[in-house]
Amino acid sequence: MEQTSPCPPGVHRLGDSIVNFYVVEEPDGLVLVDAGLPGHWEMLSDALAAVGAAVGDIKAVLLTHAHIDHLGLAARLHREAGATVWTHRADAPTLAADRPARAAAKPERSIVPYLLRRPAALVLPLRLALQGGFSPEPVREPDTFDRRLVLSRVPGSPEAVPLPGHTPGSTAYYFPRHGAVFTGDALITHDGLTGARGPRLICRAFTHDSAAALASLDRLTELTEHDGDLTLLPGHGEPMAHGLAEAVTRAREFGVV
Repeated sequence: MEQTSPCPPGVHRLGDSIVNFYVVEEPDGLVLVDAGLPGHWEMLSDALAAVGAAVGDIKAVLLTHAHIDHLGLAARLHREAGATVWTHRADAPTLAADRPARAAAKPERSIVPYLLRRPAALVLPLRLALQGGFSPEPVREPDTFDRRLVLSRVPGSPEAVPLPGHTPGSTAYYFPRHGAVFTGDALITHDGLTGARGPRLICRAFTHDSAAALASLDRLTELTEHDGDLTLLPGHGEPMAHGLAEAVTRAREFGVV
């Protein structure tokens, strides 16, 4: 599996210019953090084959939140590979809905003013549609948690760290062995709607509660106090090797838009 970004050894970034998802290698199996879009199935299969693995080696899918660009392959992996699918309890109803795109928590602002300022962002929904993003399969009975918790039944025993704000159940996952924190959309390095790059909160057109999202950065600070050398692996944009502490500081300074 080609390593094209500053991911720790054993962590592989997949996806495209729209969204990231990640394969994490652990001695007792593979873990997928987020699940991309339905159209990413062949990419995932090819990437696993390149390292002598197969879809059936994925033991768990950890969803950072239940937005459509992050859950595309989850139901299929649950059905075909027997992988457990994990999400925060607050986002489970969205994941289980017949139409997850319509069931998600409403954002603070309309997308229209952002598109008027940057019409080039209109390409985003088109790309989502081409990858099947608007019709992901629901996951009816995911495994859930409702607090900060070490997921001992998941390979690598990652820690789920709730970061409410982007969605009510937005969550980061900390893998101690890799020194890596997967933040989903709670902390990103590229906002596809505004075009802005660098560590930040995603804009209000995609965020349910921006004040809560800003406050949730404190929980990431707690992780950096324990280990200041953690790598940030966001849902959108480039990873930052050993850069989580810096990213949190810069995101606070940037605020919300």
